[in-house]
Amino acid sequence: MTAPLMPKATAVWLVENTTLTFKQIADFCELHELEVQAIADGDIAYNILGVSPISNGQLTQEEIERCQKDENARLVPNPLEKNVKERNAKAKKILSPTQRAEKPNAVLWLIKNCPEVIDSQICKLIGTTKTTINAIRTGTHKDMANLRPINPMAVGLCSEKDLEKAMAISQQQAELKENKGKKKTKKKAQKKKTAKKAVAKKATAKKAAKKTTAKKAAKKTTAKKATKKTTAKKPVAKKATAKKAGVKKAVKKAAKKTMTKKATAKKVTSKKAVAKKVSVKTVAKKAAKKTTAKKATAKKTVAKKASIKTVAKKATVKKAAKKTTAKKAVAKKAATKKTVTLKEETKKMVTKAPAKKATTKPAAKKVAAKPAAKKAPAKKPVAKKAPAKKPVAKKAPAKKPVAKKAPAKKPVAKKAPAKKPAAKKAPAKKPAAKKAPAKKPAAKKAPAKKPAAKKAK
Repeated sequence: MTAPLMPKATAVWLVENTTLTFKQIADFCELHELEVQAIADGDIAYNILGVSPISNGQLTQEEIERCQKDENARLVPNPLEKNVKERNAKAKKILSPTQRAEKPNAVLWLIKNCPEVIDSQICKLIGTTKTTINAIRTGTHKDMANLRPINPMAVGLCSEKDLEKAMAISQQQAELKENKGKKKTKKKAQKKKTAKKAVAKKATAKKAAKKTTAKKAAKKTTAKKATKKTTAKKPVAKKATAKKAGVKKAVKKAAKKTMTKKATAKKVTSKKAVAKKVSVKTVAKKAAKKTTAKKATAKKTVAKKASIKTVAKKATVKKAAKKTTAKKAVAKKAATKKTVTLKEETKKMVTKAPAKKATTKPAAKKVAAKPAAKKAPAKKPVAKKAPAKKPVAKKAPAKKPVAKKAPAKKPVAKKAPAKKPAAKKAPAKKPAAKKAPAKKPAAKKAPAKKPAAKKAK
């Protein structure tokens, strides 16, 4: 049954003006039941105006009332409406220019997505010729570069039902062809089998005939040979018996010889075995001696190496001790040199200091002279050196240039900072600093020189 001219509009009118079920309306309008429910809810076709099928002559009021009473009943359209539907179905095949232009695209889509559809069914669905279909399949169509596969249902060239029918028909035809091909192949196979069987039977019959003839000929030849052998065996049998007797004697002699050879061979082998054992023992003794000698030499070499190592260790220890003693001696020498230099510097500084005091403070001569008198016995050698200083006293006026030379001695004082690196080892020099109080008596001896100055006067 084909749908009415305006299925959604008629469905809208039936939903609004009747109490028919969604299923009845969907069957009449060829819509889905859920689609009709959506129309009733207002989700779909809310802008479409309803069209009454009664005024169009598609249905009668009596038919609608009958279906309203029975929910399982189906709406039956008027007979005139049926004819109108058939006309409309035929009129739908008239296509627009755009639809005609898209026919090759639809053919390409069917070839790619529905390869099981036959060319005849494609011609009925889309309204083309087999030549165009073959040209599109082989790629020789004039607009092949511009063709793009388009669904014919989307364009309106055919419906889903038509496509499904075409696919079903093409499948049936394909099955029929396959069945025909199978039947033909079966018949051919049966014919081949029968022919092979006939040929095999003929071959077996020929082989059987040949075998029978060969057997007969063989029997005849065997019979002839048997008669000849019987006649020839009698003199041969006598000769054979004589040969057998001679062979037995020869065999006995050969057996005796082999026995004697075996006995001699056993004796020889036993002697050889004894000789081998003796040689093996001697070889083992020699090997044992060699191993013992090697072990002894190895022990000696090990002992020598150990002694050499100990000697080397001792030598290294002695060298290390010598190095340490040499380092200590060098350190001691350096320390003594530093102490000597410090003492000399302190002596120079002390000797310079009292000379200045003698020029500036003559009043203190008497006070300092008293302790010098007490220690006179120890200072006699100093008094003896006084004459050496007399010329200095005589040339008292010439002391002024000595005073002028004082700046020349300043560089000696300036050189003291160069000895500061030795000051970094202050902890080693502290003992020398502690000995400073022992030099104070030398400072007290300065007044002893003052009497020499008096003599100069």
